[in-house]
Amino acid sequence: MDPNQVQTSFIPKKPLTEERAPKARSFSLVNFVSIVIFLGSLIAAGGLYFYQVALKTNIADMSASLERSKASFEPGLISDLQVLDKRLNSSKEILGNHLAISPIFKSLEALTLKSVRFNKFSYEVAKDGGNKIKVKMSGQTSFEGGYTSIALESNKLSENKYFQDIIFSNLTLTQSGGVSFDLDFSVDQNFLSYDKNVTVS
Repeated sequence: MDPNQVQTSFIPKKPLTEERAPKARSFSLVNFVSIVIFLGSLIAAGGLYFYQVALKTNIADMSASLERSKASFEPGLISDLQVLDKRLNSSKEILGNHLAISPIFKSLEALTLKSVRFNKFSYEVAKDGGNKIKVKMSGQTSFEGGYTSIALESNKLSENKYFQDIIFSNLTLTQSGGVSFDLDFSVDQNFLSYDKNVTVS
């Protein structure tokens, strides 16, 4: 061997690349919260989808059931019942607006003194759109009653709370010694409502 030649070794004394220890990856709280929110969104979206599918199925089932129910009724019968319902409602409205005058006569029968008699009666619905009936009457007292009977009769009529604005006027002595008079008063229409006064037998 030539002494001038340097003998080299091909076996490296040190590794060609420096080995580095793997660094631990840092896992922050922000990343964790983001993942939780993402997973929660996926679960919510899936739940909403399945709920929507179930809801559509229920609506379809209910629609089919409704159609079956409608088919079980006769269309002609339904139409007849609708007409009957309209007629009944119209009848109720007519009865509700109809007035019965008989309660006035019943009250007068109970409240008229023996010394007083009436010989004229008329009435009209208030033209001002109010809820009252205007009553006009004429009558006279007996010889024994005179003016005192008129005062007492006024008190008796006021016992009916539906009789209002009671006025006696045109007081005149008659040949028989009694007193003739005119009487005006108003009556609350609620007292004369037909559907409240009709007697069902």
